[in-house]
Amino acid sequence: MVERHREIKILTGLLSRHPVVALLGARQVGKTTLAAAVAEKRRGAVTRFDLENPADLAKLADPLLALQSLRGLVIIDEIQLRPNLFSVLRVLADRPRRPATFLILGSAAPELLRQSAESLAGRIAFHELDGFAMDEIGAEHMDRLWLRGRFPKSYLAKSNAASAEWRRAFVRTFLERDLPQLGVGVSATTMRRFWTMLAHYHGQTWNASELGRAFGVADTTVRSYLDTLTAALVVRQLQPWHENLAKRQVKAPKIYVRDSGLVHALLNIQTREDLESHPKVGASWEGFVLHEVMRRTEAHPDECWFWATHAGAELDLLVVRGNKRYGFEFKRTSEPRLTRSMHSAINDLALRRLDVIHAGPESFPLGENVRAVAAARLNMDVMPLK
Repeated sequence: MVERHREIKILTGLLSRHPVVALLGARQVGKTTLAAAVAEKRRGAVTRFDLENPADLAKLADPLLALQSLRGLVIIDEIQLRPNLFSVLRVLADRPRRPATFLILGSAAPELLRQSAESLAGRIAFHELDGFAMDEIGAEHMDRLWLRGRFPKSYLAKSNAASAEWRRAFVRTFLERDLPQLGVGVSATTMRRFWTMLAHYHGQTWNASELGRAFGVADTTVRSYLDTLTAALVVRQLQPWHENLAKRQVKAPKIYVRDSGLVHALLNIQTREDLESHPKVGASWEGFVLHEVMRRTEAHPDECWFWATHAGAELDLLVVRGNKRYGFEFKRTSEPRLTRSMHSAINDLALRRLDVIHAGPESFPLGENVRAVAAARLNMDVMPLK
C-alpha cells in the first residue's frame, strides 16, 4: 500500500475552503482510492455515489431530492457521466452554513467539463491527480517507476510483463470506451495511430504540418486530436516562453505523453533492456523527471514553460513565479557540464537559479547559482518554490 499523504493534505485543505472540489485525472489513476482515504480521516457522515453503478444512478434520478438532505461529505464518482448535476450542485453549494461538502471525481480535465461547470464559478476548486510519484514510493524505486509509469496497478504489478499487459489493456479501454464517454467522436483506430505517433514525438516541439502530412489530414484536425488527448489528461503541452529578445524564439509547444509507462506501452517497450536500447530513452527520461520537478517545486502548470531559440539555445523547463524565474535542464548523464546554451538561458532569461537534473548519484555546484542535482536526490535537494 502506497500512502499518499501529500494528496490527502491538499484535498483536505480544499474541502475545508470550498463547497465543491473536483478531483480530476485519467481513469485508474487512483481517484476513488484517494477519495476513500480522505473520507476515512473526516469526522461526520460520508455518502458515496458511483455513476457507473446503475443503483446509484437510480438514486439520483431526481438529484435535488436525493442530495439536499445529505450532511457531511458527499462523494460523486465519474461526474462526467451526469453533467446535469452541476446545476443542482450550484443550488446546494449556495445554502447557508454549508450542511454538505461535495467531492466530485471525473476522468476529464476542466476544459472538457467547463461548459457544465460554468454555473459553479466561484464555488468549485479543481485538483488534478496523477499516479504515484517518487516522494511516495521512494527514490530507490525510481527506475521501476520510470519503466512502468505512475498508474497504481501498472506500478504494483507482479512483473514487468504483467505491468505491460495492464497498460496495453488501459490504452485500448481508454480509446474504445473512455473517449467516447467524453463526447469524442473520432474512431479508436485513428486516435491510437495519432497517440502512437505522439509517443514517437515525445519531448519534441509540435509541428502540425509535419504530423498532418504524415496522417493525411489538415493541420487543424491533428491539432484537435492533440487538444483532445491533452484535455483527457494523457498528454502534456508545455508552452513556449517568448519575450522581446533580439533572437528568433520557438513559439510552438513541446509535447509529452504524461505517463512514462504509457510512452513505453505505445512504443512496445517492456523491459529495462528494451528501454535502454531505444532511441527515445533520453526523451522518456526527460518527460519523467520533468513531472517530478513540477511536483517537487509545487509549480502550477500555468507557471511552467520551455524556452528555445532558432539559434540553438534552449531551456527544458522555465518556472515563472511572480517576478522570479527558475530554470531546469534534464541531462541523462552522470557527468553534467555547464554549456553555452545554459549560459545563454541564464543571461537572456535572468534566471534566479539553474538546476541541471542528471542521472548520476551526487549533487554538486556547477557555477554561480547553477547546481547539478541528482534525480535520485530531488526530494532532498530541490525545495518547493516561494
